[in-house]
Amino acid sequence: MDKKEFKALVSLLDDDDEEIIAHVEKKIVSLGNQVIPYLEEEWENNFNTETQRRIEDLIHTVQFDVLKEKLIAWKTQKNKDLLEGMALVASYQYPDVDVNELRKDLEQIYYEAWLQFKPDVHPFDQIKILNSVLFGKLKFGANNKNFHSPGNSMINVVLQTKKGNPLTLCVIYMLVAQKLKLPVYGVNLPNLFILTHKTKEVQFYINAFNRGLIFTKEDIDKYISELYLTQKDSYYQPCSEMDIIRRVLKNLVFSFEKIGDHYKSEEIKILINALGESE
Repeated sequence: MDKKEFKALVSLLDDDDEEIIAHVEKKIVSLGNQVIPYLEEEWENNFNTETQRRIEDLIHTVQFDVLKEKLIAWKTQKNKDLLEGMALVASYQYPDVDVNELRKDLEQIYYEAWLQFKPDVHPFDQIKILNSVLFGKLKFGANNKNFHSPGNSMINVVLQTKKGNPLTLCVIYMLVAQKLKLPVYGVNLPNLFILTHKTKEVQFYINAFNRGLIFTKEDIDKYISELYLTQKDSYYQPCSEMDIIRRVLKNLVFSFEKIGDHYKSEEIKILINALGESE
């Protein structure tokens, strides 16, 4: 479909017949991501507020469908790129998010850590060095003032503001740590996402939401006991990239519900369902 034909199709959105509008919208959505620049141009040149609203809804619908397809494709990858998965989640709110720009931001954080890093010291001391860079020099930290903001689950926002929730802070911490060749992984603890430093010789835990506080298995035992939960291996061992993305999406559902945006929370539930059950 050329530009002239598309303009003629979009012009039908001004029609008073709901059946015609529904048919046109279905046709436009079926054309996929390629139509977004044309829709944006039509929005700018159209002065009918109702038609502009319909165009905005169409752009969102197309972008949402593309996001769902990309997430499903990401799930099928054998070696999942966690940053790519986080960028896909962020694109729900920020369609123009660029994963390569995110990599540059993380590369800069890694460089700051690498300058002070000492590969030959005890793992505890290595983590303390990383803590001093992330939470001391670079000022990353918990967003306690606006804890339920959806932005806390958007890695581009957290990299920019340096404030986030436990999960996104852990993801940034983990990606930098792994680039430093540290065996640091995510752990799906109930109500709190944490990290573990795990080798055959030693394993301990890190709370990125509390400035990288180091703690032990016994501390997790106590935490689980206080929640009156039965111990599970998943509360102590590394989780997968897929587990992390599912939890980010679940956090978003909660955030949108907390601020009263039920339409968006329902859309995020669709993305969760598209990814299927936990592996």
